[in-house]
Amino acid sequence: MIELKKKGQSINLSKKGSDIGEVLVNLNWNQSSKAAKGGGFLSSLFGGGTKNFDLDLGCLFELNSGEKGCVQALGNAFGSLNNRPYIQLDHDDRTGASAGGENLRINGSRLADINRVLVYAFIYEGAANWSEADGVVRLTYSHGEEIVVKLDEHRNGQIMCAIAMIENVQNETFSVKRLVEYFPGHKQMDRAYNWGMNWVAGSK
Repeated sequence: MIELKKKGQSINLSKKGSDIGEVLVNLNWNQSSKAAKGGGFLSSLFGGGTKNFDLDLGCLFELNSGEKGCVQALGNAFGSLNNRPYIQLDHDDRTGASAGGENLRINGSRLADINRVLVYAFIYEGAANWSEADGVVRLTYSHGEEIVVKLDEHRNGQIMCAIAMIENVQNETFSVKRLVEYFPGHKQMDRAYNWGMNWVAGSK
């Protein structure tokens, strides 16, 4: 296991021959807040401790063709592994109760088609309290060690967290860079990383 602990720290993925293979990005988090269990302030917000966080995994993508978009449960934009954008979200875990969490699958065989991918998480329901959510992202693939990014630099009150940037390196491999930067929403995160998309309110 390799943990990216410092902001801006990066690592290139290993490969066997010319193919990276499938890259799996997993998000997992606490099923419910410790404070909610204890009957504190968050308990009242979460309905007496009965309501869990709904933390969603997603990404912005930019293909080498110039096409841009997002993959996320909000707006039912689940993507496709074998067709553009070659990135797919497997399902929407509303509570964190799924042992597998949420997963983004990236088709490493289509490396030459993918320019960059910004992996993020956002709190769809529940208080924007990242220190209680205790999120962690794990990136796994066939030819190298698991890469871990913990959401341990908390900025409560912001619903979006830009977790990692995955970038094409000369059509040879992907680099993975730790970000862990927090934003009020999609639009502000988009602006910070120069994606240039138009955002409207969505639902799921």
